Amino acid sequence: MATFGTLSDRLTETFRNLRTKGKLTAADVDGTVREIRRALLDADVALVVVKDFTARVRERALGDEVNKALNPAQQVVQIVNEELVQILGGEQRRLQFAKTAPTVIMLAGLQGSGKTTFAGKLAKQLEGEGHTPLLVAADLQRPNAVNQLQVVAEQAGATIYAPEPGNGVGDPVKVSRDGVDYARRQQHDVVIIDTAGRLGVDAELMKQAADIRKAVTPDEVLFVIDAMIGQDAVNTAKAFQEGVDFTGVVLSKLDGDARGGAALSVASVTGRPIIFASTGERLEDLEPFHPDRMASRILDLGDILTLIEQAQQAFDEEEAMKMAEKLATEAFTLEDFLDQLQQMKKMGSMKKMLGMLPGMGQMKQQLEDFDEREIDRTEAIIRSMTPGERRNPKVLNGSRRLRIARGAGMTVTDVNQLVQRFEQAAKMMKTVARGGTPNIPGMGAFPGMGRPGASSKRGKGKKGKSSGGSRSGNPAKRAAENAGITSSAAPTGSGFGLGNAPQAPSEADLAEIQKLFGKG
Repeated sequence: MATFGTLSDRLTETFRNLRTKGKLTAADVDGTVREIRRALLDADVALVVVKDFTARVRERALGDEVNKALNPAQQVVQIVNEELVQILGGEQRRLQFAKTAPTVIMLAGLQGSGKTTFAGKLAKQLEGEGHTPLLVAADLQRPNAVNQLQVVAEQAGATIYAPEPGNGVGDPVKVSRDGVDYARRQQHDVVIIDTAGRLGVDAELMKQAADIRKAVTPDEVLFVIDAMIGQDAVNTAKAFQEGVDFTGVVLSKLDGDARGGAALSVASVTGRPIIFASTGERLEDLEPFHPDRMASRILDLGDILTLIEQAQQAFDEEEAMKMAEKLATEAFTLEDFLDQLQQMKKMGSMKKMLGMLPGMGQMKQQLEDFDEREIDRTEAIIRSMTPGERRNPKVLNGSRRLRIARGAGMTVTDVNQLVQRFEQAAKMMKTVARGGTPNIPGMGAFPGMGRPGASSKRGKGKKGKSSGGSRSGNPAKRAAENAGITSSAAPTGSGFGLGNAPQAPSEADLAEIQKLFGKG
């Protein structure tokens, strides 16, 4: 995640220095804690949070749980991970719905924090969960705020209540109260009230927000805060807590390139949980906030659970079964390949998905160089083919390829490369469907998976050549060969030396992934 990029780099480097130490002294712990403190302060984390965090880490790192650990470096990383989870809120907290509809959700925050966009994102997510949300345009101060919410509501497919034009005209308290009554009459089960913000905290803003809260008695008051505003986030959060009070926090713009200390400060300082994280500009880019998963991302340990959840939402189970049958019967075509590309695009950015893999923080440049537009170019080539050509690429002679290239605005070479990549992908997928290991050029063997047909016969082929070690008559040669076998068999772990942790994909892996969907 871009917001925590610098912090993640600093922490990764700090823990990497512990890998070579079999036992940690007090000086080692103090040096590590000192680097963690500097990294957090550089990331704009509030000073009071940094002091409490590093004090707890130091106390635990000098305790028996580290001294008695088989791998002290791993134990320190575990301690830091657990403490990060705590300052991020401890456990996930979901929206709380009213026992009697409608559930009223009031949004508060400074101008430009992303309240209106979040209102649309939340409405779209609730629509997908079977709710019938109503957006209420109560921001009557900011120019064109009502028009913006109308556009967002249309994109989200949600109903909007906007009786006033805004731009300084209308009573936001009356609009909010009438909006809840309207939702009750029209049987909307959720009301999302978009309130006004200011460039800074002032008495007028707080009074208006407090009056709206008294008028509608919301079930949830969500404080939307820009993750990029740095140290001022703490003061703003405290001011809103004292003036309006809120039940939960929404972090917006987590895809930005700022230092992101607000995210690590606001939950700890206010005592209110972070409920949502906005991770992009699309209405689909809204995630429930999981403190444990966010801590794993910061420490470059990946977020496989979120990746799986996004895949489950994007991929249709019935279609997946049909695709598996096609792969098993070798009936996989370019039409199916196109369907798979479109399914993957539903999951969002490929860079974001790859960034959820463990250890990818070490390959930022390769991720930045990953060109997602190649997927669109691949789609253009396939769509320029006739249905018969998609089903049977073997009929693609020179003239057909020239026609396809012209239709897609590409070259014949691009068409040839796509056909080659498709054939490779089809072979790989058929191998996987049969329970084997895909043989992708440039990628090593997959951990824990054997090639089909690689049975115990190989180990019985020759006498004295068992995989248990060398039988050389030269003692020095035998010791060296056995040492080589041991080192190659040992798990390499993650960037922190965590045993059996997933490894980051190599540069060749990333290049091959891109080849499957676009140019090499």
